[in-house]
Amino acid sequence: MTQEANPNGRVRLDEAELALLRIRRFTAFRIRPHVYAETRPARVRSWTVGGEPVPFDVAVRQDFTPFEAGDRWGRPWDTVWFEVEGTVPEGWEPDETELVVDLGFVDEQPGFQAEGTAYRPDGTIIKAIEPLNAWVPLPAGGAFRILIEAAANPVVQVPGQFEPTPIGDPATSGTEPYYALGGIDVARRDRTVWELLHDVETLLGLVDHLPTAGVRRAEIVAALERVVDEMDPDDISGTAARGREVLESVLASPAVPSALVVSAVGHAHIDSAWLWPTRETVRKVARTFANVLDLIDRDDRFVFAASSAQQYKWLRDSQPELFERVRVAVANGRIRPVGGMWVESDTNMPGGEALVRQFVLGKKFFLAEFGIETDEVWLPDSFGYSAALPQIMRSAGARYFLTQKPSWNETNSMPHSTFLWEGIDGSRVFTHFPPAETYNSDLGAADLARSESVFSEKGRTRKVLGLFGYGDGGGGPTREMLATARRKADLEGSARVELTDPHTFFVQAEADLADPAVWSGEMYLELHRGTLISQHKTKDGNRTSEALLREAELWAATASIVAGSEYPYDDLEGLWETVLLQQFHDILPGSSIAWVHQEAEANYERVAARLEEIVAGALASLAGDGRQELFANAGPLDSRGVPRLGIGPGPAPIRAKVVEGGGQWVLDDGSLRVAIDQRGVIASLRDLVADRELIPDGQAGGVLQLFRDTPREWDAWDINQEDQRSVRELTDPVSVEAADDCVRIRHRIGDTTVRVEIGLVDGRLSFDFDIDWHEKQKLLKLSFPVDLHTDRAASEIQFGHVFRPIHRNTSWDTARFETVAHRWIHIGEPAYGVAIANRTVYGHDVRTRVGPGGRPFTEVRLSLLRAPLYPDPTADQGRHEFSVTLRPGGIPEAIEDGYARHVPLRRVIGRPVESLIEFSEPAVVVESVKLAEDRSGDVVVRISEAHGDRVRSTGRTSFAWTRVEPTDLLERPLGTADLPVRAVDGEVDVSLRPFELQTLRFTRS
Repeated sequence: MTQEANPNGRVRLDEAELALLRIRRFTAFRIRPHVYAETRPARVRSWTVGGEPVPFDVAVRQDFTPFEAGDRWGRPWDTVWFEVEGTVPEGWEPDETELVVDLGFVDEQPGFQAEGTAYRPDGTIIKAIEPLNAWVPLPAGGAFRILIEAAANPVVQVPGQFEPTPIGDPATSGTEPYYALGGIDVARRDRTVWELLHDVETLLGLVDHLPTAGVRRAEIVAALERVVDEMDPDDISGTAARGREVLESVLASPAVPSALVVSAVGHAHIDSAWLWPTRETVRKVARTFANVLDLIDRDDRFVFAASSAQQYKWLRDSQPELFERVRVAVANGRIRPVGGMWVESDTNMPGGEALVRQFVLGKKFFLAEFGIETDEVWLPDSFGYSAALPQIMRSAGARYFLTQKPSWNETNSMPHSTFLWEGIDGSRVFTHFPPAETYNSDLGAADLARSESVFSEKGRTRKVLGLFGYGDGGGGPTREMLATARRKADLEGSARVELTDPHTFFVQAEADLADPAVWSGEMYLELHRGTLISQHKTKDGNRTSEALLREAELWAATASIVAGSEYPYDDLEGLWETVLLQQFHDILPGSSIAWVHQEAEANYERVAARLEEIVAGALASLAGDGRQELFANAGPLDSRGVPRLGIGPGPAPIRAKVVEGGGQWVLDDGSLRVAIDQRGVIASLRDLVADRELIPDGQAGGVLQLFRDTPREWDAWDINQEDQRSVRELTDPVSVEAADDCVRIRHRIGDTTVRVEIGLVDGRLSFDFDIDWHEKQKLLKLSFPVDLHTDRAASEIQFGHVFRPIHRNTSWDTARFETVAHRWIHIGEPAYGVAIANRTVYGHDVRTRVGPGGRPFTEVRLSLLRAPLYPDPTADQGRHEFSVTLRPGGIPEAIEDGYARHVPLRRVIGRPVESLIEFSEPAVVVESVKLAEDRSGDVVVRISEAHGDRVRSTGRTSFAWTRVEPTDLLERPLGTADLPVRAVDGEVDVSLRPFELQTLRFTRS
């Protein structure tokens, strides 16, 4: 407790604070430096790779040259191998003999700088070397030889700073060595001093979070001061045992009966890419699992949970010996695969089928490699959670959901820590937010105190989950964290810490909490809204890939059944794996370094090329020797008369002609009349059928708006509402020219060129943008004010849509100023609405505005481009294309237009081909047609109800089958008696609830 400052400005401290100053100084300068009783330098030689990493068996054959402490090594992103040799003195015990390595660590930030992997001479991995875990066990007595693979990963992120840096691109990261070797020493760890250090640090941490006037705090301070009094500062090793004896009683005092119970699970959230490329994540995974396996051998209570099938696959393929050790640990229950997804993906932007495949491929891998199926979904760090996710999780066999990201909300706190989360179809999952509000806990007093303070359900249950271990860049738990856990198993003044596994926690928490609260709808993250816009090329690659995968599977399945073609199982699975990896929550959102996005864009080009080959081959097999000009429609709805999911004739697009006059250009197709003025904007948009003008008085449609975009922090992640006060409307074009069937507008902003073609095609007002973008820290939006008064907007999400209020009545409404929509957004009054569809836009904002005379209208804005500077200072530079349409209509028209943008018709020369399946009701949307994952040749059809209503529908097939049954997402029969599917005379009748997702499996033999 501090007192007033004296005239010299120094703060007077009370007796306890003075004692603590003495104790902390003694700990830092006496105890800690004596953890290692003896040290001696090892002999070091090095070899520089000078490029991409090489495996051990290549490195070990190279010529190593002498290397000394202080020598510089490793240009950014390079790898240097250190050969370390030495002799362990006789008499040193095995459990205290270590190699201590300082690669030149620049701060105590594991996972974001230099890291190493220590190998035995036979090529097996011992463990990792990281800033706060920089030791390697050595054998007792005799000579040793260890090789260290040292990664010169540069520091891209300085805590608290988000400054542009070229270091995230190998081409601009520099060529000079980045690190200086601090030293590599053979050391003897004094176990008694080490244990004393953790006794003291545990109690010091507790003191910081106990009431200053409390008895327990005073008792601890007194005991710690006695330690300083009793120990000899000149003989720390000889008096450490005495210090431990002094603390025995305060460490033995048990926790109060009402103490919170923290179920502690070892963890290491590893971003599959972020401030490093995926190739470095491969090595991070190996380092982390090596650390974990070492801890498993040392502590039989320790359990480690790790998600992401992709990361296990990387380990299997890159380090097979280490993976086999992991396989044994999984079988023994010490390592728990969790989550069941291919990666910890973003959930806002992936399409419905892509989120399904995250689970299909993830669970398939865990079943094949480990024989286990997870029942929880593990997404601690994704940037908000789609309202479609509960149904997808339940359909994949999951019961539980974990995240903590909503604790980052800028404005509002989520009202629950443990609750039921309800999705758009009514599905519910038992959900938990670890109240420490981190997945990187060290189980220190701060995290445990926060858990107790934040936990919303206290008084009803005492069970919470605690995830401990260094994450983001990996590394995982340490022996120091396990030492903390042991001391806090039952310690007065602290929550109880029990080492366990996630499944045990969820089962106990669910049983313990009767009648949990319900959160319905999306879990919107009030932060990182800019991730809906950043790195458009990556987002466009994702949207294109999703559409092509749909087409490739549909046409390949059709060709297999109709023409006997071979179904490309392996190709499709590999392509899906690439697309799913790049939906990771720092790739698709656009928040990674330049290297990551360059690689992603190259991968998307490769994916597109192969999928185009598959589509072309399948369509060629189906078309046969016919000569008729036809269209292939991979969409789930009839389009221009072409049957859904089939090949047939259809008329060419109907494009209105441009008529010029009176300083305007007019497009009129009998249903809409559009007038474009010399500003290059829509001056009038009249619905001729309804006799209704859609542009409000004094407004203009299709206006490009440029905003300042200077986030307070987290450049690529955030956009801030205050920046939208700085709007500049682009209404002074370089040129406006009429073509035969469109009006062409050209804008110039510095070095940026924006070309827009506005047309009227098939009853839709269309905008086609070609933008050569060279802005920095600017946000470009397309604005469309519409003369409609409504209090909500509908936005497409996976397998349905959500309604969001567009007013600002509450702080929750105000914080939701940028929202996600997939292919369309709809606004409407009860009897009239407008649908706006897009090719690749995710970020939208909708608001009510007031025009002349106080007349309200609704403004819809689509967020097209950004130009953040961190972590990629070149983000979004270059050429981009967008396609947007608008037309009057309801949600069914919005769905139709969304698919028309997403999966356009393909011209085919050949013969008509019936669709494999068609449903009688347009509300039943077919999202996927494919052959079964087990390669049996069965046909799998995924459908959903799209309008938000109950529906019964009949599916008519064009192929022979003997049985149809609903399955889970892994295509396994549901096995329930009351199924909403029945087969009659070769047809299938289905009943669906609003937004219900169903998977149907047709057995063909």
